[in-house]
Amino acid sequence: MSGSVLYDVPGPRAQARNRIIGAVTIVVVLAIIGFVIWRLFATGQFSAQKWELFGYTRVWQMIGQATLATMTAFAAAGVGAIVLGFILGIGRLSDHAWVRRPVMAIVELLRAVPVLVFMLLLYYGLPVIDIRMSSYWAVVLALVLYNGSVLSEVIRAGVESLPRGQQEAGYAVGLRKAGVMRLILLPQAIRAMMPVIIAQLVVTLKDTALGFIITYPELLYTAKLLGSNANFGSPLIPSAIIAGTIYIAMCLALSYVAHRVQERTKRSPKVQLTIAPLQETTDTQLIATQARTDNRTGQAGGSV
Repeated sequence: MSGSVLYDVPGPRAQARNRIIGAVTIVVVLAIIGFVIWRLFATGQFSAQKWELFGYTRVWQMIGQATLATMTAFAAAGVGAIVLGFILGIGRLSDHAWVRRPVMAIVELLRAVPVLVFMLLLYYGLPVIDIRMSSYWAVVLALVLYNGSVLSEVIRAGVESLPRGQQEAGYAVGLRKAGVMRLILLPQAIRAMMPVIIAQLVVTLKDTALGFIITYPELLYTAKLLGSNANFGSPLIPSAIIAGTIYIAMCLALSYVAHRVQERTKRSPKVQLTIAPLQETTDTQLIATQARTDNRTGQAGGSV
């Protein structure tokens, strides 16, 4: 008898009901999409006048430069957030309270402040104390601070979710805590948390759009600039469609790269054999300990 411990297998009536609900949902979604497309046509959003602007090479050069600015900020922020996440995550796992508690306070503070507030403080607040920062660095630092704090919690949760036997096996072969963390725990935690890490990087990529508020010339800023051109009928919707398509393409590309990296990591022989020597050593020690115990028990019985 097959079944699931989480839910009962649906019967014929439930299956029929699920099919009806699925069909109705598809019809409703298609109806909403059709209504939106009809309203776009009815309001002239697909007219030649509104799309004429995007027939110029100079406009696409601007879009390309804005996309490059978005990717540049994302690349710097992504690397910085991962580095900061590792530093804060390891600090949260420290055995020393004088390290763990201040790091915990820093993480909670950084997670509580919105990214946009960070950007505004860095770009408009620092000049008040005679410290000036370009819009690029304000965007990058704000993204690093917020996403780094989130990734630190992801890494900490990944390490703490591992079986305690992994850590004990490392200590059994003579590794110190730094070696156990670097060689055993972190590699496994990263593999386990890879989908969450990639999802947070996708959020980082999309949050670069907040830079338009502090006049960073990224993709959304350029789309808003092009969409406000009154000479071409203020093509805001066409600009948003093009910018949204580019954002979707970048996110899909990032997800594809992450998927390939994860698949390659799973097939790597080094990854597959990371824990095998430690587990073998631990099993050998357990067998030896059991043998010594049995030997002592036999000797005690013989003496009696």
